[in-house]
Amino acid sequence: MEQVAIRAWGNSQGIRIPKDILNKMQLKVSDVLNIEIENDTIVLKKQFVHKTFEERLAGYNGEISVMDFDWGEPMGREML
Repeated sequence: MEQVAIRAWGNSQGIRIPKDILNKMQLKVSDVLNIEIENDTIVLKKQFVHKTFEERLAGYNGEISVMDFDWGEPMGREML
């Protein structure tokens, strides 16, 4: 476990995240993190970023799969 100190940063306070942790989490300058408090613990989480169209297209293998979904038996006045 690494330790960091809280330091003055203008009118606020901040911490510095060590480079090895930034690399491990693939974080870079200007990335946005979500901050939460859970049971007296400060939790920083990477913000979810949607893939671009190009990133999605690069992952497309040319196959389209169609799945049937079993909604179960009718429970009311559903039309079949």
